[in-house]
Order: sequence, then structure tokens, then C-alpha cells
Amino acid sequence: MDLSILIVNYNTRQLTMDCLQSVFASNTRYSFEVIVIDNHSIDSSVESISVEYPQVTLIANNDNTGFAKANNQGMEIAKGRHILLLNSDTIISEDTLETMILFMDENHTVGASGCKIILPDGTLDKACKRGFPTPSASFYYAFGISRLFPDRPKFNQYQLGHLDPDEEYPVDCLVGAFMMVRRETMEQVGGLDETFFMYGEDIDWCYRIKQAGWGIHYYPRTSIVHYKGGSARRRPTRIIYEFHRAMAVFHHKHYKDQYFWGTNGVIYMGIGLKFTMALLKNKLTRSKPVSKPADNNQVEVKL
Repeated sequence: MDLSILIVNYNTRQLTMDCLQSVFASNTRYSFEVIVIDNHSIDSSVESISVEYPQVTLIANNDNTGFAKANNQGMEIAKGRHILLLNSDTIISEDTLETMILFMDENHTVGASGCKIILPDGTLDKACKRGFPTPSASFYYAFGISRLFPDRPKFNQYQLGHLDPDEEYPVDCLVGAFMMVRRETMEQVGGLDETFFMYGEDIDWCYRIKQAGWGIHYYPRTSIVHYKGGSARRRPTRIIYEFHRAMAVFHHKHYKDQYFWGTNGVIYMGIGLKFTMALLKNKLTRSKPVSKPADNNQVEVKL
């Protein structure tokens, strides 16, 4: 088996069905399998996928295990030479699998790769190519300094906005919406860290991959569409909490020992401030439908 595609589903039945349709419409010489891990959906996802796509290996959990643990369940039974993390709210191009597997097979020092990811409005999903969230990179990004100086590398260490999205190059990290990882790499560094529930696990994985000596590459010779889902812009408090908790977990795990305790304290206070601001902003935000119809109860596909 050349590729194992892992898709985590949580109450995103129609989005997942559309994603699967795009996967099986792929034009590729390579063999692949699809493993869907359902995190206890209540929207008939399991029944629909079972009927419409019987060739899919379906794992139906009895509770919401989170994004990291669900993907790890898929990795445990995956047979492919490469593993692809693919969000349920994505549509891949006909040539995506062919292009990315060929790239991996021709570049043996690359442990993980990602393609260009486009949002429904045609703009770039900036998370598809990133630097590590060091304290300085996080500060410039979180407080809008990177937006004021979009062409300055110093202020764009995180989203790499100064780099041409149509050129290929090595990066620090990719996004879990589309990340192809070599099996040898996965076996060396292990799976996703389940301390992260639904954010940060992709950055942590990339950090460990690079620490192990593997390259990570952004390869925009093919693209996918990422609906970056939700039926509303207003987000549940749990999602906002997990997003900011992931920041603290990542810093504690990888950067805490590199900085003075006072610096760490300022960083944690900054995360707390951002969390508070996000809660206030979310409370004042009116719900607005996304551009693609989604299930009524869908709020975040990465749960």
C-alpha cells in the first residue's frame, strides 16, 4: 500500500462525504486506503459512510477522543508507506495524491510534506506553511505586527507571509488539514501527542520530525480547498480554550527550559490575555454562515 489517508469525523457528515468523493475521484497510479475515525457523531455520519463508501475502513468511537488520539488510532492500523492526515472539510484535486506521493518518493530526506491550501474565497490558508511559534514569532503574529510589515522576514516568522506561496521550499511546520508523513518518519518519532486535544498537535509533530533530522517541505504543485468549517463564526468556549491551551502546552514542552522563569511568566500571561480577548470578541460576534452549507450542528471539524 502506497498511502493511508486518515480522516477524523465529528458531526461533519456532508463535508466528510464530499471529501471522500474527491479522494476516490483521484487520478493516480498509486494504491491507497482510506480510514475514517468517527468521534461519536450524532448526525448519521457512520451510517452514511458505511453505505456510500463500503471500501472505507471505519472506526466508530464511543466518545469524542480528540483529533490527535483519533489519528493515532488510524495510524495503528494503517498499511501505507506514507500517512496522510486529511481534514474532513477539505476537497482535494484530482492530481493531489499523485503529485504528493511522487514528491515524497523522489525526496527521501523529507519526512513530511504539504501542498498549497486554498480557502473557499480563493485566498491562501496561511497555516499550510509556517515557522515554529517561538516567543518572538508568536508575539509578532498574535499582536498584529506581522500584518503591519508583511514583507519583513523578522516579523513574519510564524506564517511566513514574506515567502511566495507558489514557490516550493523547506518550512518548519505544516497543518494537520493536509500533512503527508513518511512511515519511517512516523515510526521513528511516534504518533501525535495526545496531550493536545484539537490544536497544536500538528506543530508539535513537525517539531519532533525536524528534531529527528527529517526535512519538512511545502510543495505547491497541487492544491486543495479547505472550508475551515463551522456553521457559524461564533465558536464554543471549549474550542477557544483548547486553542489557547495548546499554545501553553507547546511552549511548556519545547521552549520553557530555554528561557528565564520571568520570560516564561510573561509568555503565559500573554496567552491568558489573548484567551480573554478571544472570549470577549467571540461573545460580540454575530453568527454568520460559512460559504459552503454544512450540517447544522457542525462547529469545528477538528474536534
